[in-house]
Amino acid sequence: MIDKDKFRRILKIARLVLILAVAAVLIGVTIFAAEFCYDFFVNGLFGDGDTSGFIGDVLNIPEPTQPEQTVPTEPGTIAVSSRATITVTGDVMMHMPVVNSGKESDGTYNFDSSFSRISHYVNQADYAIANLETTLGGTDNGRSYSGFPQFNSPDEIVDAAKNAGFDMYLTANNHTNDTGAAGIRRTYSTVISKGMAVLGTTEKPEDPGYQVLDINGIRVGMVCYTFGEYTSAGRPSVSGLPLDDSVAELVNIFDYNKLDTFYSRIESQIADMKEAGAEAIVLFIHWGNEYQLAANDYQKTIAQKMCDLGVDVIAGGHPHVIQPVTMLTSSTDPDHQTLCVYSLGNLLSNQRSDNVGVSSGHTEDGVLLSFTFVKYSNGEVHLDSADMLPTWVHMWKEDDHKEYCILPLDADIEDWKTALDITDSTYAAARASYDRTIAVIGEGLQAAQAALDQARSNREALFGITDEGVG
Repeated sequence: MIDKDKFRRILKIARLVLILAVAAVLIGVTIFAAEFCYDFFVNGLFGDGDTSGFIGDVLNIPEPTQPEQTVPTEPGTIAVSSRATITVTGDVMMHMPVVNSGKESDGTYNFDSSFSRISHYVNQADYAIANLETTLGGTDNGRSYSGFPQFNSPDEIVDAAKNAGFDMYLTANNHTNDTGAAGIRRTYSTVISKGMAVLGTTEKPEDPGYQVLDINGIRVGMVCYTFGEYTSAGRPSVSGLPLDDSVAELVNIFDYNKLDTFYSRIESQIADMKEAGAEAIVLFIHWGNEYQLAANDYQKTIAQKMCDLGVDVIAGGHPHVIQPVTMLTSSTDPDHQTLCVYSLGNLLSNQRSDNVGVSSGHTEDGVLLSFTFVKYSNGEVHLDSADMLPTWVHMWKEDDHKEYCILPLDADIEDWKTALDITDSTYAAARASYDRTIAVIGEGLQAAQAALDQARSNREALFGITDEGVG
């Protein structure tokens, strides 16, 4: 017979043992599951430590920060991302015979024909610039058009340049003040209203005396200056004509006798341009001695200082003849070089070998200077190449006035007579102009091109760029 009390005690013990056993099993399963989940989420499904694509992508848990590693540049990883070609030329001088050549039978003016032959070359550039060696003072208040010594020209000279492909007129030169304060203001507003940019003068004193332009994705800083004088009281004048107080701060002027002031100002402007994003710097400057085929000491000194300050290209004007090309090396940074053309000569004028003190005909000659900046995929911008196209002002008489046409003297065209539709005598004069120009710029241009080619080769070797990788 079963002892019921004993059986109950045995049953209680069994239940307790079963409960403890089940609890032990559950605790074991929990621990195993926790370890498995930890290993799965932290070390990956197969325990190889690879958590990418799961923790970050699925659970949105940030991956642990890894120390940055420097990866060597592999060949072909840096390439050309953009290029910007700028063309600049010399003085557009509106002597009265040039003004009269554009007068139509109805009294209006049109100078398109003077620029028609160079338009093709101007339009090859991404941005094109010329120096407006006159003012646009208008004919109100009894004023009339005039040539040397105080120029005042028809507004249509802007239309002609724009139609030919020019984008900007330089307005800081020794004739800026020829029609006074009103002329300075009207010249600026007229050029702007006709769709061209202005550099060298401004609309308001607070306007920066420079521009930073985006040309094909490359930010180019540009500034333009003319020589002038400052009195002891600080009042500026150009060609002996004092600027009215209302426009004294609208013209970029430097004084040969106060170069430290000029250097300080332009250094500040360069810094401002770079702050505004400029990746390259170009200076247009009116300087030197008229009709001299070589740069003077002031030009050389200023040019070297501009190179030291980081200017990439210097394009000069005023002598009315072409002056040499040179490649300068910075005295503070041996890796920086500056392309300098001391004078681009005349693009359009009535200065002929028979009416100025230069019997050789150099005042009839000019050039289109084209230079290209290149930008690489690593963000670096460099001056990459440069070339020059000689031009000659063809002048002939027609009826009771003279006609003018700027001829491009392209060495790649074998038959100028046919291409330019000119006579034997005109061809001979054009050939003489070309020879004069090459005699002045040839050696320096070749040296500058060689220096730029070498710099490019060095960059490509450093960047691991092959011929196939160059854009």
